[in-house]
Amino acid sequence: MFHVKHPLDEALAQAFPARVYTVGGRVRDEEMARLLGRAQEHEDSDYVVVGLPLEEVRLRLERIGQVDLVGASFAVFKLRAQGHTVDVALARRERSTGVAHRDFAVDFDPSVSLEEDLARRDFRMNMLARSLPDGPLIDPYGGSADISARRIDILSERSFEEDPLRMLRGAQFAARFEFELTPRTLAAMRAAAPLVREVSPERISDELTKLLTRASRPSTGLELLRSTGVLTHIWPELAEGYGVEQNEWHAYDVWRHNLATMDAARPDLTDRLAALLHDVGKPRTKVGPTFYRHELVGEELARAMLTRLRFPAQIVADVTALVRHHMYQTGPELTPAAIRRFVRRVGLERIERLFALRLADVAGSGLPKRGDHNERFAERVRALLAECPPLGVADLALGGREIIALLIRRGRAPEGYRGGPDVGLLLHYLLEQVLEEPTRNTPETLLGIAERALDRAGPLAGPGACEEPAHPSTP
Repeated sequence: MFHVKHPLDEALAQAFPARVYTVGGRVRDEEMARLLGRAQEHEDSDYVVVGLPLEEVRLRLERIGQVDLVGASFAVFKLRAQGHTVDVALARRERSTGVAHRDFAVDFDPSVSLEEDLARRDFRMNMLARSLPDGPLIDPYGGSADISARRIDILSERSFEEDPLRMLRGAQFAARFEFELTPRTLAAMRAAAPLVREVSPERISDELTKLLTRASRPSTGLELLRSTGVLTHIWPELAEGYGVEQNEWHAYDVWRHNLATMDAARPDLTDRLAALLHDVGKPRTKVGPTFYRHELVGEELARAMLTRLRFPAQIVADVTALVRHHMYQTGPELTPAAIRRFVRRVGLERIERLFALRLADVAGSGLPKRGDHNERFAERVRALLAECPPLGVADLALGGREIIALLIRRGRAPEGYRGGPDVGLLLHYLLEQVLEEPTRNTPETLLGIAERALDRAGPLAGPGACEEPAHPSTP
């Protein structure tokens, strides 16, 4: 039995006898399990009610749990009951009046049939329903046959014109389910590709997130977006890598290398975005066989691309940092102090992600792995970090209060001084001394270093304050 019951199925079936159906991803997944042996992805359900007016549906739902009308123009209720939240919608027919998400004339009166409601959905494989509680599959448009054939097909030639986001959904479905788009679906995508510019950034990033985190090989979806022209209207910077040849260390052009690196990365949004964008700066820095400072150009391109699609600020910060630092050195000549500064620059919280990116980068080269120097360097870093060395100002054995007292005592600040840029400059100077030699991280030693720095320095008012030899001897 491939019909997986939801805890609210029975309550809804009792509230709407012979009038409520489960629809969408859950039913599609049930068919995939039955026909292809795939595991269920959807734990939640969406429901459609037919043959009843809006207020009658609301009244019946309120007997089950808490109800909110979250889509008044689309007649969608949010039902919270028994610890679950589901969407319950009235069957509706839609007529597109534009390319925006809500550019539809909607009719949801009781005369709308289930078949009309299913017809407005994106692909045939999603035009499936099952009556509650244990009814048979309802498949008026051949969605089950499409699933069996592992294909993605549209019902209407205007499907992508009606909602351009469907082009991204088609790409992520193709990658997630390892299905193929039919020739007419591909042709319709190519014709409608420019319309994706009308889709909100949040909806685009949401579909890209599903593609990158739910597909074992998201490259399939990205290549579909590129070959149909959709990608050039979303991330033209990424498409620039197509056909840009590399040196003897890579078997692929920049585009294919980025995709292969992404596929090799963990199915985590940050990791896969970093892998996809790590070499995005190469096309704009290519001089012969080299790509000088491509990681710096790539950092800025990645920041612009992710910000444009309104990815969360933390995702942007982490991905751009990984892109900037992915060319790190691993040689045995690196001293412990150099390694501590490396960790400080990258950020302790990003180190393991950076190591994972390097491994994915190597795998994405398309060539046999050469040596274990990356792994040996990672072990050196982990061994050093196991010693819990100070890596930030917060790890210093003295803080701003002691520095303020020192500045006042030495006449470098007036009584009552509460701190300012001078304090930060001096603390960061002390951090550099501790990164060089962690044994300096005692209150007495740091105070002595600070006093000698003040003896040598002029006014502590800018970047040059506290300058002294890079590696002063320990007092």
